[in-house]
Order: sequence, then C-alpha cells, then structure tokens
Amino acid sequence: MDIAGLNMYDTLLRLPLFQGMGQEDLAKVVGHTRFEFSRYKHHDILFEEGEPCRGLTFLTKGRITTIRTSDNRQLEVREQVSAPALLQPESLFGLTQRHSMTIIAQSEHCDTLTISKDEVNRLLGTFELFRTSLLNIISTQAQRRSHLLWRSHPHTIREKIIRFISDHCQHPAGEKVIRIRMQSLATEIGESRLNVSRALHAMEAENLLSTSREHVHILRLEDLFGNTILNR
Repeated sequence: MDIAGLNMYDTLLRLPLFQGMGQEDLAKVVGHTRFEFSRYKHHDILFEEGEPCRGLTFLTKGRITTIRTSDNRQLEVREQVSAPALLQPESLFGLTQRHSMTIIAQSEHCDTLTISKDEVNRLLGTFELFRTSLLNIISTQAQRRSHLLWRSHPHTIREKIIRFISDHCQHPAGEKVIRIRMQSLATEIGESRLNVSRALHAMEAENLLSTSREHVHILRLEDLFGNTILNR
C-alpha cells in the first residue's frame, strides 16, 4: 500500500462506521470506494437546513457549529462538534432525506470526507461491520428520543429550564448557545417570566451559564445537571 493508501487507512480507522474493521476489509474499502474530500474555512457553510442529504459526511479535521431552529423561528440552538464525527446520518434515509440543521465551519480549517448514497448502499451490502455500525448509531438515536416521554417530570423552575435546553440539544455535553426570548422560554415551561429570569440569574451566579439579550450561553451542558434529579 502506498503513502496515500496508508493515510487513507489511518483516516478511516478514526471514523465512526470503520472503527474495528480489519486490515483486509479496509484495504478493499480504500481500493474500491469513491470518496469526496472537501476543505472549509472559518464560517463557511457545509450544509444548509433543508438541503438534500446526498451521502454520509464525516468531519475528519476541525470543529463545526450546528444550528437548529424551531418551526416558528423563536428558538435557535447552536452546538459545537469536533472531529472525528459523522454528520446527520439519519438524514440519508427515511421520510425526509434533507438536512434538518445548518452546519458551519468553526475552526480555521475543517476537512470532510463524503461517501455518496450509492457507495453507502454498496458498503452496507458488502461489509457487515459497516452495516451494523450504522444501524447501531441510528437505533441509538431513535431509542434516546423514544425514552424522552418516559422520564420523571421536572419539578423546580431550574429543572424545567435544564430539561427544556437538554431536550433541544443533539449532543448531551459541550458548549451551547440558545437564542430565545425570556417570555418565550417562560411560556414553553409554564412559568412566569419573572421567575424564569430569577432562576437564570441564580444559575449565572454559579457560573453555570451566562445570559445576554435573547441568548443563553452554556460552556458545558453537563455542568447544568449537578445534583438535580433529572435523567438526561
């Protein structure tokens, strides 16, 4: 295998769906699969919300921001994701084969590797590990979502705020920026605007988050849970 092949081999080993694959199978993937490589600069758009999903895209280098917006445009959630990562595999199949979020390059250089849908179908039919890994990822997402309705109900205003934020995040940890008006948040969790404001300021005093006009900035989502009874 030449240097380019070795580099590709190492790249695939770091990516979801290929981890654990044997050397012989990896050599077949490298030798017979068409890959599309892209490089993005800071603030470049990788995908726009509503854009057709035409393949599986892996973030191989750098950091991105995902932006998801509610249908009424009153809530926006921004999350940061670092490489290696698989971007929206659930959008490739199913009822709506479009990206449900906008994805923007956050670091100076972001590299991606994309496998077209035709190539994905071939890999699914050829390599059991690839097929099982993709099924596990999508099944885990579905199971987590189906579990949401069966968790214990939050009681305090703080718990309601944390539950609302965590339910609207794709990743259970890391930095988040929530854009929402105070009154909209109060309406969503069934509390008064004044009580929500007090709860947010108390959390801000504990360095759990910071607030500005229509924005809540969280450095580490996992820090919000602390000693609460919430089951994420």
